[in-house]
Amino acid sequence: MNISAKPSIAFLGTGSMSGAILSGLLENAEAFGAVSATTRSAASRDALPSGTAESVALADEPGANQRLAAASDVVVLGVKPAQIGDLASEISESLRPGTLVISVAAGITIEALESCLPESVAVVRSMPNTPSHVGLGVTGIAAGSAATDEHVELARSIFEAVGDVLVVEEDQIDPLSAISGSGPAYVYLFAEAWTQVALDLGFTAEQAAVMVQGTFKGASELMVRSDDEPSELRRKVTSPKGTTEQLIKVLQDAELEPLFARAADAAIKRAKELAAE
Repeated sequence: MNISAKPSIAFLGTGSMSGAILSGLLENAEAFGAVSATTRSAASRDALPSGTAESVALADEPGANQRLAAASDVVVLGVKPAQIGDLASEISESLRPGTLVISVAAGITIEALESCLPESVAVVRSMPNTPSHVGLGVTGIAAGSAATDEHVELARSIFEAVGDVLVVEEDQIDPLSAISGSGPAYVYLFAEAWTQVALDLGFTAEQAAVMVQGTFKGASELMVRSDDEPSELRRKVTSPKGTTEQLIKVLQDAELEPLFARAADAAIKRAKELAAE
């Protein structure tokens, strides 16, 4: 692995997730070398955060992906899953031996990605989530067949710029995606439902937002700071024969745990379908 102490990183495609990682890296620029990026259009290029060493619109330079890939120690494939194979094949001959290629695409297996790339490069598959936008992400990473411990640690350092990182086996990536990758949507769904309940109870939209968003934020922060398990924190709020106990009973009667398990299974199934498409 011939990667410098401050590795250069190219983001080929800057969608929502890869764009969040790019922003996080630029806020921790002292740990990395030049950070470059390609986008489809001049408009999306101009929207990139300041600090990007070089940003290129493919509309202006169609060969920019190959050029930046050849000049970088780390290449992040930031396009949609359906475009990953074509992008990997496009840059395959440009990559230097030892280059670390990171995928952030849901459902695309390491084997599928490695089949498009030379054996001399290392692959790490990742699954970040959207709180990476505010530096509070959770990312799972799994090493490919040629990835060394040094490659994995480098990938970890990149994603730690935007939150917490779990190193897992690849067969855990899809389940991880169902929990933390899709997880923010579950939280927003609950917030959406409680907001509507507040509105139905006569509160204004502004009041509902303060109650629901403030409660979610406060409860999450308390959970992070506390040594107690979530179940214990719930018990501390739930006084015997009190109002919360009645509310919790209604929710538990709905058998939420098997419902969540079915939801996770549906997400994992879809990830496998994406891999086969």
